Amino acid sequence: MGRVSWIMWSYKFCQGKLQLILDQLDPGQPKEVRYEALQTLCSAPPSDVLNCENWATLCEKLTVSLADPDLVFSDRILKFYAQTFTLSPLHMTKEIYTSLAKHLELYFLSRENRIPTLSTGVDITNANVIRLLKKVRLLNEYQKEVPSFWIRHPEKYMEEIVESTLSLLSVKYDQSHLVSQKILDPIYFLALVDAKAVWFKKWMHAYYSRTALLRLLEKKYKSLITAAVQQCVQYFELCETMKADEILRHSKLCGNKQKNFYYSGQELQYIYFIHSLCLLGRLLIYTQGRKLFPMKLKNRKDSVSLTDLLVLFTQLIYYSPGCPKTTSAAHSENYSPASMVTEVLWILCDQKECAIECLYNNTVIEALLQPIHNLMKGTEAASHCSETALIHVADILAKIASAEEGLILLLYGENVNSSEEENPTGAHVIAQFSKKLLDEDSPIFSGSEMLPVVKGAFISVCRQIYSTCEGLQVLIPYSLHESIAKAWKKTSLLSERVPTPVEGSDFVSSVSQQSQNIMVWEDNLLDDLLNFAATPKGLLLLQRTGAINECVTLMFNRYAKKLQICRHKKFGYGVVVTQVASTAAGAIALQSSGFINALITDLWANLECGRDDVRVAHPRSTPVDPIDRSCQKSFLALVNLLSYPAVYELVGNQELPNKAEYSLREVPTCVTDIIDRLIILNSEAKIRSLFNYEQSHTFGLRLLSVICCDLDTLLLLEAQYQVSEMLLNAQEENMLETSENYRDFIIDGLSVERNHVLVRINLIGGPLERILPPRILEKGNVPYPWPMFSSYPLPNCYLSEVTRNADIKQDNDLSKLLLCFKITDKQTEWIENYRRQFCKMMKTKPDIISGAALVELLEKFVFHLSETSSECYFPSVEYTATDANVKNESLSSVQKLGIKMTVRYGKFLNLLKDGAENHLSLVLKHCERFLKQQQIPIKSSLLCLQESYTGHDWFVSSLFMIMLGDKEKTFQFLQQFSRLLTSAFLWLPRLHISKYLPIDIIESGIHPVYFSSTHYIEMLLKAEVPLVFSAFHMSGFAPSQICLQWITQCFWNYLDWIEVCHYIATCIFLGPDYQVYICIAIFKHLQQDILQHTQTQDLPVFLKEEALHGFRVSDYLEYMEILEQNYRPVLLRDMRNIRVQST
Repeated sequence: MGRVSWIMWSYKFCQGKLQLILDQLDPGQPKEVRYEALQTLCSAPPSDVLNCENWATLCEKLTVSLADPDLVFSDRILKFYAQTFTLSPLHMTKEIYTSLAKHLELYFLSRENRIPTLSTGVDITNANVIRLLKKVRLLNEYQKEVPSFWIRHPEKYMEEIVESTLSLLSVKYDQSHLVSQKILDPIYFLALVDAKAVWFKKWMHAYYSRTALLRLLEKKYKSLITAAVQQCVQYFELCETMKADEILRHSKLCGNKQKNFYYSGQELQYIYFIHSLCLLGRLLIYTQGRKLFPMKLKNRKDSVSLTDLLVLFTQLIYYSPGCPKTTSAAHSENYSPASMVTEVLWILCDQKECAIECLYNNTVIEALLQPIHNLMKGTEAASHCSETALIHVADILAKIASAEEGLILLLYGENVNSSEEENPTGAHVIAQFSKKLLDEDSPIFSGSEMLPVVKGAFISVCRQIYSTCEGLQVLIPYSLHESIAKAWKKTSLLSERVPTPVEGSDFVSSVSQQSQNIMVWEDNLLDDLLNFAATPKGLLLLQRTGAINECVTLMFNRYAKKLQICRHKKFGYGVVVTQVASTAAGAIALQSSGFINALITDLWANLECGRDDVRVAHPRSTPVDPIDRSCQKSFLALVNLLSYPAVYELVGNQELPNKAEYSLREVPTCVTDIIDRLIILNSEAKIRSLFNYEQSHTFGLRLLSVICCDLDTLLLLEAQYQVSEMLLNAQEENMLETSENYRDFIIDGLSVERNHVLVRINLIGGPLERILPPRILEKGNVPYPWPMFSSYPLPNCYLSEVTRNADIKQDNDLSKLLLCFKITDKQTEWIENYRRQFCKMMKTKPDIISGAALVELLEKFVFHLSETSSECYFPSVEYTATDANVKNESLSSVQKLGIKMTVRYGKFLNLLKDGAENHLSLVLKHCERFLKQQQIPIKSSLLCLQESYTGHDWFVSSLFMIMLGDKEKTFQFLQQFSRLLTSAFLWLPRLHISKYLPIDIIESGIHPVYFSSTHYIEMLLKAEVPLVFSAFHMSGFAPSQICLQWITQCFWNYLDWIEVCHYIATCIFLGPDYQVYICIAIFKHLQQDILQHTQTQDLPVFLKEEALHGFRVSDYLEYMEILEQNYRPVLLRDMRNIRVQST
């Protein structure tokens, strides 16, 4: 019965009760009757009220009643509105909202209401103001909530809400009277309750509502946007005309959280300005919003364009006052104009299309840099620029520099061809200013507590620039690395002198704060130096400061705490670690910092122990992949770490522990331990020490396979630890007697891995010259058809049937090329003519450039160049030693193994004959003595600088094979070739501790191929193949490391022999910069593979293990010629400067 009664009551309510309530709400009724009617209405179910026939009439009645002078009555109506907003569906709340908006619109249009003026201000204790603000606040709360559900209803509902709002906010009075007597518009009151225009932000977020909003703004309510722009202009004019302390009084919101019950007209103007700024900032994000510009303002001849508005915003930063920095950090919001503009500009920077259209132009950049120009010139305007404003400007510039388009604008401006002296670009101005601040070469803010923060902010901008290859090239002349290092050393001394606080002393807190500030500043400077390591040349600069150990230690500490590398960087420390690990000094720094120890400890925990803090409810699942997913990250980190320079410093001349017994709790801590415990398992003690023998040894074999792709690393491990002998013994032990006289290999995961590694490390050849057995079993009766072996030679099935030294008959084009050498009148002409003919042959008949024809071409070209003084880069060196003089000299074990490897490869290609081993040995001994005459002794803790070149001379070995094993021709060619600039980049031992290099470059242990060639490879890769460059950064791997490996070993194992010949010939004939272009062409060729392996997260392994399938130098020669036209002047200039690097 209860339910029936309720239904009947609802029925009666709908039919008769609502009419009664309408009558009772009439203003002529007694107060008590009206109160009771309203109470009844509030207690009724909203759905019943909505479904009544008189609902529309009720809405009108409520709208009229909102203006009732009885405060209690109007408050109860507002309560009903709030309840309806909360409990009712959109089509009901829409009508309530529009009625409230209409009421407010009529209220502001009525001359009878006492609306405050700008001159009187707003007293929020006034009853009428309280009632008005309550209505506006209720309206605003609904504005912020409605976007979350209006998409579920017809579009017309949303459009009605939007239009009623814009209609209300567009209400304007006759402006004939004075501005100070102006009656406040609705927008002022909305700004009071929603200063940051959150309602507009939410409405613009979704396409559904944004389309309708922008359409209405464009067609009917553009005046709302015009008024917002006008308000920003007026506030800026106020800032220009008034003193800063006067303006500060008008912006009490700035850091002032004390209760304020009265807002003056100027404060109201300020709040409206903040609302306008936020509204415009949100509007500019979207294309249709930007199309509303340019717009015409009152009292201005010219229209305001997008650029004008952005310039206005930037000027507001340094013309308007900022919050005092003493403001408590507990205040989460900062309403100062500078911080608000910075926030808006940051949001615009995050939107690429918007940033390009609005921010990335010279006019806006110049506006941002104007205070810096003033400070550097010492003009009167400089005194008006505060430290806080400069910090905000620096934050915006850093954000701009973090985007590719913004960085290009800062580096080169909009007109790339303009002279730097006449019109220095943003990067130059920022670098000059930062250097002045660091060197304390200017009285700017001298003695200010904020000075370190200003310095840090502008160095942060520079950091965004010099952490890129192209940015570093522009900033090198300013020697910022030296200035930062000098400031760091000075700060480091200060931190040591800070007195120890004494308990009970008054200055304990001040000393503690001072010490903390110094330590923070010291770490910031080290972090700034560390960012130089993001590029090859930057790493050289970092090493020359002597602070690399401290920088790497800081990086490790931040890495261990999982701190972000930089707020503008999308990826972590992977690329920096890879760059650092590509150099000897960097590897030592990684070891001394504890980075390598931590990496190996973490690997061991995942590989052998598992995590201690995980409750084991079930046994660990058996890994399906050869390397378990838990160990994949550690595996890639080791692959990135173990470049040859790093391996030599960390492992060179070190014996393996080879203990008789290993404790189960004994954890490896260094690379030698990893080799001992995971790779060279040559004793039962090592095997028994592993909990997961197969998984752990598989990990070690996979690691060995990758690092031995670097032939120098392979030779070092073979010379020190006899790796191949260990693997062969293990295969021998893995055999099973199937009958009396026959033994067969046991096929398991480890024997398959060992077989793959043995073939890989003993066969030299490109993709078509050797066949590597797979690491997986096949389906069928014969799961592994590849023969295993436990002694040499390898089975013939791994040797590819290539065409071996098919000497091609001399071609007509080749004859033309040789005729070029008869022209001797004008050297430059015959060189260019010769190069032109060479390119023609490479494009049409590349295969003829091989064998004896290639020998003749090389000999004649290099001879003529070495006789041309303008083409010689190094001086001539007299050398008189004979074979008898060098016969008894010894070569390193690495060189001896390299000779055997070269001869084996040469015989496979039918290029070398018996006796070649002795001949190559003599050539290498002559080269060593010849180069020693041009070297200087150096004292260094680096192993690579304590003796002769540490790796094998792959260029000499390649040339020996090109010369078909003729030792006299080979060495004679090398003597002539050593005078050319190209020799510095093709023949790496040529500049080992060479007297032709500056002493600080020699001491760094970094070869010009790394700091010049690979630096430009990264720079061009970013410009020419940006997807590949991004893939490298996402993978945490540096292109420079793999390129250094390719170049060092002359692409052996990566290209077929004829392509190796073409690589060497192209660099010699066309110039050393072609070394860079060939690497770019390779990356272009591999683009799809690189992107795919970035997704599978094994890019470093792919690049190191896989040969360059399908790549031919001749196929990309036209592309390389285009690169030459665009980049040769810059590259050759830098390559020629290696002897006098002014960095």
